Amino acid sequence: MRISELSRRSGVSIPTIKYYLRDGLLPPGRATAANQAAYDEEHVRRLRLIRSLIGVRGLSVSATKDVLAAVDDNQGDLHLLLGLVLGALPVERSGRPSRSGPEEGSERDAEPVAERDAGGAVDDVAALTAEMGWQTSPNPPAAQVISETLATMRALGVDYDWRSLVPYAELADRTAQLDLDQLQDAGDPLQQAERALLLTVLLEPALLALRRLAQEHHSALRFRND
Repeated sequence: MRISELSRRSGVSIPTIKYYLRDGLLPPGRATAANQAAYDEEHVRRLRLIRSLIGVRGLSVSATKDVLAAVDDNQGDLHLLLGLVLGALPVERSGRPSRSGPEEGSERDAEPVAERDAGGAVDDVAALTAEMGWQTSPNPPAAQVISETLATMRALGVDYDWRSLVPYAELADRTAQLDLDQLQDAGDPLQQAERALLLTVLLEPALLALRRLAQEHHSALRFRND
């Protein structure tokens, strides 16, 4: 297909496609003339993933390039690929998967959580993941969020530890299984990565809204004076 068709199929403008080609995010097409090239389905899938990483997940172009480099090196490992595009597994600037610290473009800073943690919240997260039997990478960004939240709650005088989170973790475990069940028919790894990213990022506000609706419902059942 020509670049105009690639633009139509992917939803990415021609100037943006040319920018991605120049910057190395998108591999070149097959040359058909001095100033023309042909593109294929792989280009369509990659552009859709790029669009999702930048437009949905909110990564910078530089961070997206790093993620894509790691994706290219690990397309045979779907678990690793999903961790890369979802941010569960950070990426080094070299494009290789990193086992600690968030990737560029993350809102988390580089200071170790343990140095900020005043209430043993890091140990709480380790205890929670052990209780759930979860297999995770060392110091994933999501664990940092949980530990900092617990530390903040304790600093405000709220008696809350990992045991209080177990029922929520059980719900999250079932939700994660539902998420991955929806990847069964997604096709090749790039399509699965894009779909996982969209399901995760775009559904999160809706899941929070469902929680609010359920809270309103059960509050009415328990506390409303009719």
